[in-house]
Amino acid sequence: MTTWDDLPFVETEIRIGAPAETVWGLMTDLDRWGMWSPEFEGGEWGPEGPVSGGTLVGHNRRGDFTWTTTSQVVAAEPGRTLAWEVLNTGAPPGSTWRIDIEPAGDGVLVRHSVQLGPGPSGLTRALEKYPERADEIKQRRAADLRAGMEQVLTGLKVAAESG
Repeated sequence: MTTWDDLPFVETEIRIGAPAETVWGLMTDLDRWGMWSPEFEGGEWGPEGPVSGGTLVGHNRRGDFTWTTTSQVVAAEPGRTLAWEVLNTGAPPGSTWRIDIEPAGDGVLVRHSVQLGPGPSGLTRALEKYPERADEIKQRRAADLRAGMEQVLTGLKVAAESG
């Protein structure tokens, strides 16, 4: 039996020469986010928008495999923090995503992170199917997530700095 207490945590950051409000507006625009991400294709906020307690439906693709997730926003402070948990019916969240914006000189530092688990996900299903390859599977997923998160942050930077 695989234990989930060592599921990947991935974090990346980027400096952006734009105000926090500009960055917030772009990062909460799910259509824009979908243009930058190699996996997330876009989504919809619940009627309440990007606020704590609100919801987010996300549409995702990896190769030919597509899936939709429903998330609950667990922290939302405009211009500073946005965090959401990918929900699993009757189980703990499959992942928790977070974006923090901090003042940095004439712009901001944006930190993007994800903690996989503790609930089930595509990763945990792969680990259950191939327990002998657990380290390889976790390392590969962490590398894919990091690359995708860096791509999103680069897109965010370009959009924010181009006005």
